[in-house]
Amino acid sequence: MTVTHSEIRDVLFRYLEHYRYPPEADQLIRLVRALDEGHDVTSRNEFRIGHVTVGAVVIDQHRRVLMVKHTAPEEWLPPGGHLKYEDTSLVGASLRGLQEETGITSDHIASPPDADAIPFDIDTRQIPADPFWDAPEHWHFDFRYAHWVDETEVRPLLDKADGCAWFSADALSMSGLRDKLGTVGVG
Repeated sequence: MTVTHSEIRDVLFRYLEHYRYPPEADQLIRLVRALDEGHDVTSRNEFRIGHVTVGAVVIDQHRRVLMVKHTAPEEWLPPGGHLKYEDTSLVGASLRGLQEETGITSDHIASPPDADAIPFDIDTRQIPADPFWDAPEHWHFDFRYAHWVDETEVRPLLDKADGCAWFSADALSMSGLRDKLGTVGVG
């Protein structure tokens, strides 16, 4: 069973209510429109507007954030990726992506989020066209869950990433994530 559109809609609206108009709210209207129009936002091949991805904001005991250097796009991002058919929840997909890209398993998470957890961040980013994958320009709506870890040993999967590194919040290039981390005392 895959993540349902009703779960995505429910989590999205709880996120918007919890953060009381987060900076990305205007961008998230695109996701609401895609859901209202019946787009399969769980499919990585949904390009009319875009699709949902998941991420893990991993914070260690030194209040650093784990980032993965992705090969496409070539930038540092939180671990994560596209939803898969076998994902049964957004939180579970976040944990799966974390393990796949870094080797960090759920038993290394200090306090795993439950199924009703609200994402720490929902990043919206426009993805450029990629002729290699026959993908037109589209949007990613990245539901990012916070995961606190005691273990900081990671092993990046080199087919998906060029490496992993721990960054202080101040060193992050993503201003929205950096600002939210500041509200929980990470920096």
